[in-house]
Amino acid sequence: MNLIIIEDEKPSARRLQRMLQSLHLETQVMLHSVEESIDWFQNNAHPDLIFLDIQLSDGLSFEIFETIEIKSAVIFTTAYDEYALQAFKLNSIDYLLKPIDEDDLAAAVKKYQERLPKKQAVTLDFNDIKKLLVNPIDREYKKRFSVKVGQHLKLINIDEIECFYSENKGTYLHTTDGRNYLIDATLEQLEEALEPQTFFRINRGFFVNINAINDMISYTNSRLQIKLNSYNAQEVIVARERVKDFKMWLE
Repeated sequence: MNLIIIEDEKPSARRLQRMLQSLHLETQVMLHSVEESIDWFQNNAHPDLIFLDIQLSDGLSFEIFETIEIKSAVIFTTAYDEYALQAFKLNSIDYLLKPIDEDDLAAAVKKYQERLPKKQAVTLDFNDIKKLLVNPIDREYKKRFSVKVGQHLKLINIDEIECFYSENKGTYLHTTDGRNYLIDATLEQLEEALEPQTFFRINRGFFVNINAINDMISYTNSRLQIKLNSYNAQEVIVARERVKDFKMWLE
């Protein structure tokens, strides 16, 4: 929640700031006059909520609304009750009289929060998520990679790739004919580029192609060891925290 305080008495502004902190709300800005407030609103994105004193050092804060179209919600904080009717014609949530009571402040904040639109919770089971991954809407994945071979560029189709792995701060692909090529991408970038039905990131440094898996063996600490058709440069291990998702991916 973005909120600001407009209050000409700095001790009162600081007291209000501390009270809001006790409600786990942080104040981004404190303003102290009509002129300063108008200038700020003209040059900054408007906050969600304003705590607004009415009598400021250079006039009534209502003058701000006459100059600037403000859509933020407002909680008025003032020592005078005669402005209540005028205040409620604006975007007012509550009208708190000084000295502000902590319980009244908490109630006013709660009133504002209850007026916010509720986020609708969406629950997806794994099959729903899997469908979204398998049949993404309007999504194009990499069909080939270009690699440098000497002074030449070589195109490698995605179905020729058994796996991708990181080594010595570089990222490599391994082909079905047993060759390794350095590519200009990180594994994090590959997560967005690879078709998720075909490739799975089994640990921090390795993606495997489902079509290249030759065998799967139980391994220490509830992990899995994967045997690929041609890649055997190092052990290919499914991290323990990824084993469950890996097994679901295989189905």
